[in-house]
Amino acid sequence: MLLVDKLNIIFGHGKAKNHALKDVSFSVKKGESFGLVGESGSGKSTVLNCIAGLLQNWTGLIEVDGKTVHRRKRPIEFYRRVQMVFQDPYGSLHPRHTIDKTLKEPVAIHRLGNGNDRVAQVLKEVGLDPKFRFRFPHQLSGGQRQRVAIARALILEPEVLLLDEPTSALDVSIQAEVLNLLQDIREQRNLTYILVSHNLAVVSHMCENVTVMNRGQIVEKITKQQLQQDTPQNQYTRQLLLASRGYDRQAIDQFKEY
Repeated sequence: MLLVDKLNIIFGHGKAKNHALKDVSFSVKKGESFGLVGESGSGKSTVLNCIAGLLQNWTGLIEVDGKTVHRRKRPIEFYRRVQMVFQDPYGSLHPRHTIDKTLKEPVAIHRLGNGNDRVAQVLKEVGLDPKFRFRFPHQLSGGQRQRVAIARALILEPEVLLLDEPTSALDVSIQAEVLNLLQDIREQRNLTYILVSHNLAVVSHMCENVTVMNRGQIVEKITKQQLQQDTPQNQYTRQLLLASRGYDRQAIDQFKEY
């Protein structure tokens, strides 16, 4: 469903030049949930932004369902097939638009029709009562706002969802609810997920295959089973796995830069 081959991107010039992605390559099967993990600054979100078209100065190859994705000119159908859910649900929703207006806007842009029915259906699908329809983002909790962000992505009936740390801005008690919701939606709609996270527990719960990134490069590709059985081969991946288990002073004293 998705192929990324030798993806590179450079920000800045001269001494300020930053080679943010270095020959990143991976593929994702249709219906698969694929994880990209790594610490902050490793390039995970940059990969998603290139796929989504938010960054355009990349080089390499991106294909969606066998069709090459161009850096700048993309048909409107691409944005129906590929949708993104951002990390901060408050920042990604227009503060002066009601939930109804937020959800109807992509329907109008893509001329799908039946806006009212589509909004009612998608709110039900993400577990929100119809009464939320005419509220503003500040009148919703963080978890409710993220459900709206998921609904906005789903209303176009996409085939691929790009999930950029979709639960990191939420309380721990709400994270599991949103993750389970995403799991259910993927099974019901046979969606393909690319999930970016620094949380290996989230990735091992959601994803069949995981790619580990560090400093803009892929350092290891592992399966869900290898992650759960604690058998990664790369030392950086082992360190990342150890860090995800909580604070351990003795372990931290042994950490190295990779």
